[in-house]
Amino acid sequence: MMNRDSQYFWDGARDKELRVQSCGACGVLRHPPGPACPVCGAFDRTHVVASGLGTVFSFVIHRHPPVPGKELPIVLALIDLDEGIRMVGEVPGELDLAIGDRVAVDWQVIDDELTLPIWRKEVAS
Repeated sequence: MMNRDSQYFWDGARDKELRVQSCGACGVLRHPPGPACPVCGAFDRTHVVASGLGTVFSFVIHRHPPVPGKELPIVLALIDLDEGIRMVGEVPGELDLAIGDRVAVDWQVIDDELTLPIWRKEVAS
């Protein structure tokens, strides 16, 4: 949901930057965003641009019920970002996803106002 606590995230997504909220007082990173730091209680919010790299911690394959505007199945994963926080996101077309797989952020442009971060398996080099 776009609101004043998360607007920086959605603005970053539109610019294809994976932004993570950080506390301006103590520097702790947090996701999902919120108005106050859960560690020190400060209301001094800022953000950092994450690397967009992470590891699959857990995932589900949603097969039913239908989701308006989406083709099933949908792979949804909980990603451990390299920065030390977790984020949920779609991993399109990856029915063979496994816990521990490395993923990188990609972008799904919905329209001029909305771009969603999605995840792709990293190709081994």
